[in-house]
Amino acid sequence: MKKVKVFMLHFAGGNKYSFRFLQDKLDNYETIPLELPGRGSRFGEPLIYDAKSAVKDIYYQIKQHLVAEDIFIIYGHSMGAKLGFHVIHELEKEGLWPKCFIATGNAGPGLPRDKIRYKLPDNEFVVELKKLGGTPTEFFDNEELYKLFSPIMRADFQIVEAEDEKVDFKIKTSLFVLMGDQEEMVSNITNWAKYAEEFQFKLLPGDHFFIYNHSVEITHIITNCANN
Repeated sequence: MKKVKVFMLHFAGGNKYSFRFLQDKLDNYETIPLELPGRGSRFGEPLIYDAKSAVKDIYYQIKQHLVAEDIFIIYGHSMGAKLGFHVIHELEKEGLWPKCFIATGNAGPGLPRDKIRYKLPDNEFVVELKKLGGTPTEFFDNEELYKLFSPIMRADFQIVEAEDEKVDFKIKTSLFVLMGDQEEMVSNITNWAKYAEEFQFKLLPGDHFFIYNHSVEITHIITNCANN
């Protein structure tokens, strides 16, 4: 019997290794963590700076992994949730339907942004990264590491922040949203209801990277999705 495929889309600055904390608990699934160019196993490729190109890149990666009658789930955190939403729209146009879409750390499209991080000078950029959490301390203490990693972070923030996101469609794929109860945008979580025909949500204790403390809960949601 074929395993359900779980495609995992990383957050800004992440890569395909960012979801190891979940993969260890999903032995009965075929987990497929994807990554954008310029990091991880794709370090030698040029970075992407716009959402349209990022969506196209992930879309083609997913298509390469799918064969007839595959059952699959898409999970994205933060930037990964934004890109996953648009990728699903493209897949649905072709009659390819994920079993569900799990989005974490993101309150959905169309909301006003009060910060443009990718243009900040380094001293302010570092402050913003520390506020978000999820970045190892050695990243800030090691100048060489910062110079290596900060262009990736800026490119990813540009994907998220550079354009006003105007969305005039709903996805038909069932959507389950999780956010940390200390996230800045958590009060807007029901915004997602405007963009999905089936929508559920849940708040969990924590900041933007609450996911690392709730792997069991996320695994449970993936399992329920696969079995329904």
